[in-house]
Amino acid sequence: MAELFASGLVLDVILVLVVLEGLLLLGYYRLTGRGPAPADALVNLAAGLCLMVAVRAALVDAGWQWVAFWLFASLIAHFIDLSRRWPR
Repeated sequence: MAELFASGLVLDVILVLVVLEGLLLLGYYRLTGRGPAPADALVNLAAGLCLMVAVRAALVDAGWQWVAFWLFASLIAHFIDLSRRWPR
């Protein structure tokens, strides 16, 4: 189990699951017109994906610059998500 975390494989599995979740949400919206709007869902998922990539980078001892990059990318996605949700 320790190797699963040390290698970052656990995050790879989670990242694949989140991408599948996004595809399912988009497919469901396309078929039914219900659920979150695609742009809203994708921006929200992007923030989480970037955080998970930052954790993966830290787990596999990538340079601090990569961890910082993905954390910053998550912050930007989070701000975009907030701006889309903020009442006008």
